[in-house]
Amino acid sequence: MGTVYLIPTFLAPDGMAALPAYIINALQQCQVIFAENERSTRRYLKALSKDFLIEDFEWFTIHKAEDEEVNNFLQCLKQDKNIAIISEAGCPGIADPGQILVAKAQEAGAVVKPLVGPSSILLALMASGLNGQNFEFVGYLPIDQNERATKLKMLEADSRKNNSTKIFIETPYRNMQLIQAVVQACNPSASFCIAADLTSADEYIVTKKLGQWKNNFPELHKKPVIFLLHAG
Repeated sequence: MGTVYLIPTFLAPDGMAALPAYIINALQQCQVIFAENERSTRRYLKALSKDFLIEDFEWFTIHKAEDEEVNNFLQCLKQDKNIAIISEAGCPGIADPGQILVAKAQEAGAVVKPLVGPSSILLALMASGLNGQNFEFVGYLPIDQNERATKLKMLEADSRKNNSTKIFIETPYRNMQLIQAVVQACNPSASFCIAADLTSADEYIVTKKLGQWKNNFPELHKKPVIFLLHAG
């Protein structure tokens, strides 16, 4: 049976230095690539090494890991082909559809090798100064304003009860709306961290009490951001 390599990729185009060199060696062991985005992954491989013969790989797109792709994945494993799973950004399997394929690999008894690379969630938590002993990544919050406000209040209450850091994200063009929702729903004494453009030259990671921000937030429209909340 083949081996599954979980290949991290960059978070920012100028953040290639965050990637260890042994990624290249792992990719050289693979015959098949399951990519969240084939086009950007091809560019990524070319940036990693000019020696890669891109067309020598067998390519599949993950999308949401539909039944057809899961079947293709399992067939490749049974054919003793080594598979690379590559996310659109950061580490595959973390807030990423590749998790479904990893689960199938585990069920099949295949060897799964996670490779070290940048995770926006962990990098943001590390630099936030918020509780890294007890934390929860909750993904996207509801789009509906009332539902989002209710969810934020629930997260803040749970954070206060369990001394936990809550981590969430938003579609980049709705970042500023999310920030305003946090300001309106949560207590001014809560700590709020904004971590934007991680690993890039414009990296921005700042934690303040909500009351200290005083609506003087940076412009985050269309930027990749991780948000962290701790009730204190």
